Amino acid sequence: MRLAVIGAAVLWGTAGTAGLLVTGVDPVSLAAARLVIGGLVLAAATAPAARLLLSSLRGPATPDSRGGSTTPAAPPASGRRFAARLGTLAAAAVAVAAYQLCFFAAVSRTGVAIGTVVAIGSGPVFTGLLSWLLDRVPPSRRWAGATAVAIAGCAVLTGGGGEARLDGILLALFGGLLYAFYAVTAARTIAAGAPSDGVMGLMFGGAALVMVPVLLWTGTGWLAEPRGLITALYLGCATTALAYFLYGRGLRTTPVATAATLALAEPAVAALLGVAVLDERLTLASAAGLALLGASLAAVALPERGPGTPSGRGPGTPSARDPEERGPGGRRPGPAAGAGPERSAERVPAGE
Repeated sequence: MRLAVIGAAVLWGTAGTAGLLVTGVDPVSLAAARLVIGGLVLAAATAPAARLLLSSLRGPATPDSRGGSTTPAAPPASGRRFAARLGTLAAAAVAVAAYQLCFFAAVSRTGVAIGTVVAIGSGPVFTGLLSWLLDRVPPSRRWAGATAVAIAGCAVLTGGGGEARLDGILLALFGGLLYAFYAVTAARTIAAGAPSDGVMGLMFGGAALVMVPVLLWTGTGWLAEPRGLITALYLGCATTALAYFLYGRGLRTTPVATAATLALAEPAVAALLGVAVLDERLTLASAAGLALLGASLAAVALPERGPGTPSGRGPGTPSARDPEERGPGGRRPGPAAGAGPERSAERVPAGE
């Protein structure tokens, strides 16, 4: 299922080129429209799975006197667990939306190149550390080495430029941490037996609602233009709804740290599209960065063997040693799952 993660990253990589179809639009407004449209489409498409997820979080149904089934009022302890689980998903939805604001605030202060590289590079690192902290399974040496090389490749590929302001760098780092939080939350929920479609639908549907005021505040007049509307629909339906649908499917078997690193294919796709579609030219340094990035992603994509790897319990895999970590019906969760960021080295950032 790692191909699903890579497929999502390829879709994310097209966002920058698509964003160039409209001019004079506030990038924050473009990103808000993308998340509102994509989140609502994804929530509508995955509504049955989301309902199943909510019912499984509340607890198993019990038969009623007529032979049907019903979910009675939960005992206080079960009610608290349900509230905690739902609250965690709600916090992840807020994190999805908050990442947008942190990313653009960072870019406005320290430039596209530095802000993007810091946000891209910190995401996999924070994801690996957070999943290690929660699941007590350290990332493999190969993952750590390949991720370091991938980050270096991204830095070389995107080039220099911008002012290395501390406030911008801190905002980009906080954005990477926000990504890690919602990625690991999705991964652990899916690994515990929840339907991946439902997890993504609830998270991004909630994020869409959070971003509605941002979209209204930044202005929606550009959506009345055919080119603006088509661009927003593509960004929302393809690079958000479809991409995260694929990504959620990949999370079923891909460790979260591995998925976060594989998502670094996005800037490589953006760079190649710039050459193929926008008639740009790669410098020698950019080509070297692209080669480094490609080699590191190939290393991460290959399955590993042994403890702490996808064949065992990789980063981001709950232990499922007690009934609370089992899936609906008492089933044990499947292999490790993961979620990935959507970062882009595009010149006109469209957000995530």
